[in-house]
Amino acid sequence: MSGAVRSRIRVEGIVQGVGFRPFVHALASEAGLSGFVGNDSVGVFIEAEGPPEAVARFVEDLRARAPTLAVVDRVASEPIAPLGGERFEIMPSTPGTEADALVSPDSATCADCLAELADPSDRRYGYAFVNCTNCGPRFTIVRRVPYDRDNTTMAGFVMCGACRREYEDPSDRRFHAQPTCCPDCGPSLRLVASDGRRLDGDPVAATAELLGQGSVVAIKGLGGFHLAADATQEGAVERLRSRKHREERPFAVMVRDLEAARRLAEVDDAEAALLTGPERPIVLVRRRARPDPALSVEVAPRTRELGLLLPYTPLHHLLAAGLDRPFVLTSGNVSDEPIAYLDDDAVERLAGIADAFLLHDRPIATRTDDSVLRVALGSTLPIRRSRGFTPRPLEVPIHFRRPVLAVGAELKSTFCLGKGTRALVSHHIGDLENYETFRSFSTGVTHLCDVFGVAPSVVAHDLHPDYLSTKYALDLEASAPEDNLELVGVQHHHAHIASCLAENGSVGPVLGVALDGAGFGPDGTIWGGELLVADLAGFERVGRLAPVPMPGGASAVRQPWRMAAAYADAALGAEAERLEVARRHGREWAEVVGLSRSRVSCQMTSSAGRLFDAVAALLGVRDVVTYEGQAAVELEQLADPLEAGRYPMGSTRGRLLELSGAELVAAVATDLAAGVEPPLVAARFHNGFAAAVAGAASELCAERRLRTVALSGGVFQNVRLLTALVARLRSSGLEVLTHSRVPPNDGGISLGQAAVAAARGAT
Repeated sequence: MSGAVRSRIRVEGIVQGVGFRPFVHALASEAGLSGFVGNDSVGVFIEAEGPPEAVARFVEDLRARAPTLAVVDRVASEPIAPLGGERFEIMPSTPGTEADALVSPDSATCADCLAELADPSDRRYGYAFVNCTNCGPRFTIVRRVPYDRDNTTMAGFVMCGACRREYEDPSDRRFHAQPTCCPDCGPSLRLVASDGRRLDGDPVAATAELLGQGSVVAIKGLGGFHLAADATQEGAVERLRSRKHREERPFAVMVRDLEAARRLAEVDDAEAALLTGPERPIVLVRRRARPDPALSVEVAPRTRELGLLLPYTPLHHLLAAGLDRPFVLTSGNVSDEPIAYLDDDAVERLAGIADAFLLHDRPIATRTDDSVLRVALGSTLPIRRSRGFTPRPLEVPIHFRRPVLAVGAELKSTFCLGKGTRALVSHHIGDLENYETFRSFSTGVTHLCDVFGVAPSVVAHDLHPDYLSTKYALDLEASAPEDNLELVGVQHHHAHIASCLAENGSVGPVLGVALDGAGFGPDGTIWGGELLVADLAGFERVGRLAPVPMPGGASAVRQPWRMAAAYADAALGAEAERLEVARRHGREWAEVVGLSRSRVSCQMTSSAGRLFDAVAALLGVRDVVTYEGQAAVELEQLADPLEAGRYPMGSTRGRLLELSGAELVAAVATDLAAGVEPPLVAARFHNGFAAAVAGAASELCAERRLRTVALSGGVFQNVRLLTALVARLRSSGLEVLTHSRVPPNDGGISLGQAAVAAARGAT
């Protein structure tokens, strides 16, 4: 070709398993170019030859016109000698020497596949595993890269002739769709009773019938098992709650479509976009006063919100259509254990919960819980980042000179791999408080390191010596060859702020506001209400919530009334005995106050979470919790959304600026004694706390000549508090950084740890 040029092109990002090669083939054919495209362990490699302007436009279009599920991070090209040629070909994948390719998250069933699912004339009609290049399982089935069928859990299913023709046709939307299959050659369903007997009939129809009869059914999904029950039947939901030992934590509810969701809840446009997006998370939305149909009160007790999700696999669509009413879809586990994902393990562990099991024979490579999101400030607020989002990496504002593994904290555990300028935060693991969850954590680390070719030489961890994640890091160092592994300890609240900085592309410095339940402080106290001048490399503590005792230590977390006793004693002294919460606990209250004053069995804490617990107990919301954060969640739900009044919260200045939680508690007690309704008191508490924190942050920013505030920590899952605080800070002319891609809770800690390790230049 006269005057032709040839370019060698490398495309990196999420470009495997998303139809990128057929897209490149079509793009090159449209431009009249010759050459080839293929996958390797790094990404996509291309050589393209043709007129200079056509090749230049082709390179630009690789990013501008990429497939829907693709995420193009980098396109690099270099000129090479023309070779001639007439055709543009798709080459077989090559393993390469270093795994660096990214794998797409699992994606909800696309419109084209749904049309086939519903078409009686289509060969995939009613088939529970229909998928194509634009949708279906990805991360949960991959064992290694490149992302080819032999490297997935579909390797054992030999394609029939019809599927093979689609798979090999570059013009077909199933071209190299690795999970592609049909009823003749793909996975199949079976329904068995809890005693292992196979049940007759169509498995989906029979499951829908069982649910309609009030049974609890364990359903093998995309990333593990769910437990399902008819959400409109009180008895069915009560049985599920009792058997699962999940006393009060709300259940997620699956509905057939967006219209059905809107019959249960007030769903705005932003929430609708999340519900119907390819990630299909659970979205927390405000329930209607009179939902249609009426849901069991046991679905989500003591909350004005519902966690709704729409079907994201063909099996879910078939079940939702067959049952035609909302159904609970909650993680397939006993409370505090990881979600079951292996068939035999699930049948054994869930036999006492489920009346039947809907199984299939496609193995799951990685167990992955559903993601949970809220909408706040017009943006996404992640509560749990997992299926649909993992393993999508984040580009961070710092380079990992050496591969980093950050092992996270204890609750809401995740880990993070850092390589180059990418940070890959793992799927949600759970709370590292039992052996099964810890084993899930350790096997997850090994699997993701293998898949993404990360051999960590730096391990970042929390400073708390008793966290299992910290012990895991220490064990790694102990077993590593001499000087081959460096440990970096990162203070918990610094990691929170660093996480917020990293996801916002900032290196700091900022005024960081870290509010959560607990974190190990270098001074030996329990931190959790902190004002830090911080960048990625370090921090200085400049303010805090004034410390109070935690009577009984961990017992004060499980029994918020104990924190009410400590705060009320600090605020009111002997007058606290007149409070209703004091009368409820009688002699035990006096004993706890005595503990608080003596400091016996009491750590001091500046935790904002414990202040919210105390106020919840004062208001009669919650004296004892059955899950982490319950008292604060229910306090937020109680607060009157229209109340604008606020309580005073003073501050003192010494070495640190200290905010007086006791002053807030005194104001709460005064209004309660005057007969003010609890929803108004809860609202005034929220408003007063937000105003005081905003004032302190503004004061410290002025002193330190800072213009940016970063907000992080589990307390910022509270949308009322977050919204009020951001509004006040912005009105003071400050820029505010918040979380929208990783959770503000401990699920984001690992990202912060990794960023700190990189910023400190671990050598």
